[in-house]
Amino acid sequence: MVDKQAALDYHSQGRPGKISISPTKPCSTQEELSLAYTPGVAEPCLEIQRNPQDSYRYTARGNLVAVITNGTAILGLGDIGPLAGKPVMEGKGVLFKEFADIDVFDIEINEKNPDKLIDIIHSLEPTFGGINLEDIKAPECFYIEAELSKRMKIPVFHDDQHGTAIITTAALINALEIAGHKAENVKVVFSGAGAAAVACAHMFLSIGISKENIFLCDRKGLVTADRSDLEANRGFFAQRTTARSMADAVKDANVFVGLSGKGLFSPEMLATMAPNAIVFAMANPDPEIGYHEALAVRRDIIMATGRSDYPNQVNNVLGFPFVFRGALDVGATRISEEMKLAAARALAALAREKVPLSVCQAYRLKELQFGPDYIIPKPLDPRVLLFVAPAIAKAAMSSGVATRPLHDLSAYHQRMQNLLINKFKRDNVMEEPTLDWQEGTALL
Repeated sequence: MVDKQAALDYHSQGRPGKISISPTKPCSTQEELSLAYTPGVAEPCLEIQRNPQDSYRYTARGNLVAVITNGTAILGLGDIGPLAGKPVMEGKGVLFKEFADIDVFDIEINEKNPDKLIDIIHSLEPTFGGINLEDIKAPECFYIEAELSKRMKIPVFHDDQHGTAIITTAALINALEIAGHKAENVKVVFSGAGAAAVACAHMFLSIGISKENIFLCDRKGLVTADRSDLEANRGFFAQRTTARSMADAVKDANVFVGLSGKGLFSPEMLATMAPNAIVFAMANPDPEIGYHEALAVRRDIIMATGRSDYPNQVNNVLGFPFVFRGALDVGATRISEEMKLAAARALAALAREKVPLSVCQAYRLKELQFGPDYIIPKPLDPRVLLFVAPAIAKAAMSSGVATRPLHDLSAYHQRMQNLLINKFKRDNVMEEPTLDWQEGTALL
């Protein structure tokens, strides 16, 4: 566990916070100053006025993402307000930059009214190439994202929903294969029926899981069709059944997905699941059932958590930096369902590749090999960029949402590799990533 004082020192020592803004052009002479600002700056202004798409040519917009919250669902801390959520949003900016070289403005908005929040975010469109919504509570988050996606011509992505869904689906694709299950035959039970759970459930449909075999459980028990308080999101998965509790639903289930809270999935419930069960207990920092606690009950399970100190960490950092990298690079107007599924399949494919020694060493492991304890790539694996960003770009183009399509995917992959090499040089890392382009694309 992280020491409290160490965390406070990390954020406060030196320049407070975790981010800064640096110029990308020189401005040390009178000529450079006149180009950077008046009078020279008028020229790109006029070009953009004539052709708004030139904003991506003459400004940083094409590599700039807004990470936006209203502070209503910060991590597991709840509604602590936008100001208290700022360290999280800054942290998200660090991850965007470190993993995909994307610049971020974190924006904390003091507004809980969904329609007003939508208007505020919509008004920011000229500044950004994409919008990453973060830590906005359900069910408002569904409405906010949907409305913004309709109104804006840049990608809007609620990471708590779709980032979680992408990574979880990638892990499930591999877990199903290892466990010997067919997607169309498995029964899936969720602990939690909020934004992440609903998004995961929808994405599971895209890999062949039947809607009739997906069961959501919330604080009131199993989400059933005879409930009087169902809204559209949970209601889409409401089941007609006499079962009422999660304990009832999980009997003979093949997959358990926890997106709720500590200790809500008991050893007794786990014992009733079908053979070769898949257990994703992803509540943070403490899962629905402890890793060792689960293995003490059954050895035939494939287990994942949200923690880095156990095998199979389901971590959103495997998704959002690379989703936005690919989306920005082709000028995507939105994140399509095809793009999300492409990202999940790319991650699943990468987990089957031989893992570089440097990645193993980063986790103090001798080796990592595709199997029950390695179904999803590690967050520190630099090859995620090489797999996911091109997959996103390709899917954006094929699904018709790219406004600046790439003409040479091989050259784009090389560009991503160069990005990694430059990062490695900055970080003084000796081993550089190597992956043949044809080998990588064949898996996508």
